[in-house]
Amino acid sequence: MRTIKLILEYDGTNYVGWQLQPNGLSIQQVVEEALERLLGEQVRVYSSGRTDAGVHAKGMVAVFRTQRNLPLRAFTYGLNNLLPCDIKVQGSAEVDADFNPRADAKGKHYRYTIVNAPHRSPLSRLYAWQLKAPLDLDLMREAAVHFVGERDFCAFRASGCSARTTVRTIYSVEVVRSGEFIHIDVFGSGFLRNMVRIMAGTLAEIGQGKMPPDVVAALLTGQARVNAGMTAPPQGLCLMEVFYGSEFFLDNI
Repeated sequence: MRTIKLILEYDGTNYVGWQLQPNGLSIQQVVEEALERLLGEQVRVYSSGRTDAGVHAKGMVAVFRTQRNLPLRAFTYGLNNLLPCDIKVQGSAEVDADFNPRADAKGKHYRYTIVNAPHRSPLSRLYAWQLKAPLDLDLMREAAVHFVGERDFCAFRASGCSARTTVRTIYSVEVVRSGEFIHIDVFGSGFLRNMVRIMAGTLAEIGQGKMPPDVVAALLTGQARVNAGMTAPPQGLCLMEVFYGSEFFLDNI
């Protein structure tokens, strides 16, 4: 039995999220159906995490097991021929049987994108949160510093989150402007449901002067979700990369 790792890029606009769900089409379902056509057998695909409806990924890691002795290029080029245009295999590799894409991950990089302009941008509407009110990046950066370290993110998780603990470690949060775009890059060991979106929503409210920057420090003492900012919309979020080796720590500490 072979264990194959895939690096997937996808536009989550038309999907209910990564995970199989009875109420709509998921990324996982489409990938598994394409693999069944390629392999002639049913397989289950296990990912490094879940993304919600409308959330995108540039580097989702997933694995499956198969008895078929196809060359590796078949799991990249062959599979891409069977996938829709909004899902792509970036690369594939054969890994050890005990590789666990979720448990073995050392860290993840998420990027949240805001278009901060007085007029709406039709071309960005599916990939960014459009905010007309000017944002003060200095205030946002001052607040972002408080996220770094081992913190209790209870105030930054969705109500339906089932995680056993709300303590997570964040290595860095960078707020960068590129023209009308503001990117919030978050590097951490792991994340709660909607955590980055709530972080982005809170930073946006701070950037608009609705909250002081030091409110983040208070929220990270285990406060309730109701005290944090809004949950930013899903289309601005993208899973950029999942890290499995020391290069994550070398680059982001």
